[in-house]
Amino acid sequence: MTDPLRPDDNGSNTGDFISDARHELAGMLQDGLAHPSTKPVLMWGAIGAIAGAVLPIVSIPLGLAAGAGYQFYKRVRPD
Repeated sequence: MTDPLRPDDNGSNTGDFISDARHELAGMLQDGLAHPSTKPVLMWGAIGAIAGAVLPIVSIPLGLAAGAGYQFYKRVRPD
């Protein structure tokens, strides 16, 4: 559903992080591994999980979430 107050609400970079992240996540969920953001996010999640296994304070789930979250953020906001 488009917002009539925001004429550029078409899924492009609107400047609103939450809206852009929601559109990116929806695309990733619809397209699966065919989406260009899915594989890098999963790869960074795996790297974070490995780092979580190696580091004594960080757990594997925390490393997974941190790695995937970082790469997802960089895909939504590359600058």
